[in-house]
Amino acid sequence: MTSTIDSPTQSTHDVGPPHRRTGRWIDEWDPENPAFWDATGRTVARRNLIWSVFGEHLGFSVWLLWSAAAAMLAKVGFGFSPQQLFWLVAVPNLVGSLLRLPYTFAVPKFGGRNWAVFSALMLVVPTLLFAHFVQRPDTPYWVFIVIAATAGVGGGNFASSMASINFFYPMRHKGAALGLNAAGGNLGVSVIQFFLPIIVGGAGAFGLVKASQEGIVLQRVGYLYAALAVVAAVAAYFFMNNLATAYSRPRQQLAVVRDRHTWIMSFLYIGTFGSFIGYSAAMPLLIKINFFNQPLPQVPGIGINFAYYAFLGALVGSFTRPLGGWLADRFGGARVTLATFVAMIVGTLGILAALSRLHPVPKPAADAPAPDPATFEYSAAVRAAVEHNEGVFVWFLLAFLFVFAATGIGNGSTYRMIPLIRRQRAVVGTAEGAERDAAVAASTKEASAVIGIAGAVGALGGFLIPITFSAPWVADPVSATRTAFWIFAGFYVVCLAVTWATYLRKGSEMAKAGV
Repeated sequence: MTSTIDSPTQSTHDVGPPHRRTGRWIDEWDPENPAFWDATGRTVARRNLIWSVFGEHLGFSVWLLWSAAAAMLAKVGFGFSPQQLFWLVAVPNLVGSLLRLPYTFAVPKFGGRNWAVFSALMLVVPTLLFAHFVQRPDTPYWVFIVIAATAGVGGGNFASSMASINFFYPMRHKGAALGLNAAGGNLGVSVIQFFLPIIVGGAGAFGLVKASQEGIVLQRVGYLYAALAVVAAVAAYFFMNNLATAYSRPRQQLAVVRDRHTWIMSFLYIGTFGSFIGYSAAMPLLIKINFFNQPLPQVPGIGINFAYYAFLGALVGSFTRPLGGWLADRFGGARVTLATFVAMIVGTLGILAALSRLHPVPKPAADAPAPDPATFEYSAAVRAAVEHNEGVFVWFLLAFLFVFAATGIGNGSTYRMIPLIRRQRAVVGTAEGAERDAAVAASTKEASAVIGIAGAVGALGGFLIPITFSAPWVADPVSATRTAFWIFAGFYVVCLAVTWATYLRKGSEMAKAGV
């Protein structure tokens, strides 16, 4: 049964925080009990999952707001260089990764529903700052770095959302539940990249939507998402729950940092989720740099418009994440993760093969006079190079989407591995009965802490990947892109080896446990 607690006398050290609790608290929660799950648990868990997905979805959209907006800043009067733009899309990922730790530990301390309300309201800050300053082209670049950093609060939402949902579902359904929750959040990346160009008056939807004659109005998207954040906070307040059984002190949760598997899984999550979020953030600029040519904002560009395709990577990765959880439930998380890294290596080599076929686009001489926008025309050599590269783009896109699909599956499979690893570590050496039941209950809290730590470390990939693409030590942006993909391919080989050696090697503890 469930119960809502409003009296301080009903709170004990064992079931919840030792202070007055307000709001929708549930004292008794036992999803591993089939009778409880069928009678009560499934309905409550599903309701919390739905609204958790909504809030996390908005968090991801705000987190990756700059990934789509950065490529459009030139159209509204900002003259930032490619390297500066890559920093704008990278900084939110750095801040978001750092915030994931406190956001994870906040759920057992304050309650999943309470923190969902707070984290949704925090999204109002970066969205309103964005709306205000994109209307002011004279704003210094450092101010934009600070504003972009505030978008990192959207990245924190993922950690608290996943930690909360982990408590609601039984072990047999965790893979699918965590996969759906994460996929709904990840989808926010694709949604913002698809709709932002349309909302602000640009072209989009594969060219079906034409650019507005009124020009680009970037602030619209900021105001829209600020309003949606308020809606998410209100929905969490009325429809979500806190679990008293999830309560623990940060010191209890931080005990998992002494286990090497916490850091191994964090490392592997850099390869899966770090690639997903890093590539999602960088993809609009990658398309613009390698396949689009527009020397002056006042003249029409030629080549591939990023707004038509940039959202596809995150879309594919989001949809395959639940598949990764389901496959892990069926075949084992470690096996699926190993196959994921094999696929990512193959896909990355495919991207490199496509990039190697690009023709360099002739650039005007450094001492050439600035062209007149009224009479500007592209030379035959420029048009020929761009048209050739348009033919290469389809292979680049297909290989990139293959990598995105693999990252989604890997995200789901790694998060399925974590609860099983913690359960195995908890029950080793324990006797059947009350001792084992207590160990299993403790392992669920530990798994949520590991999920938060892995999510924080993994999200660093969202910072490192755009920075590697910007590669200030490589003068040519196209060459920097190729160098970066070679680095990433090598990293995936290391991840593959670690996965096999730790979780699949015959005779290892986790291989015997079927992680």
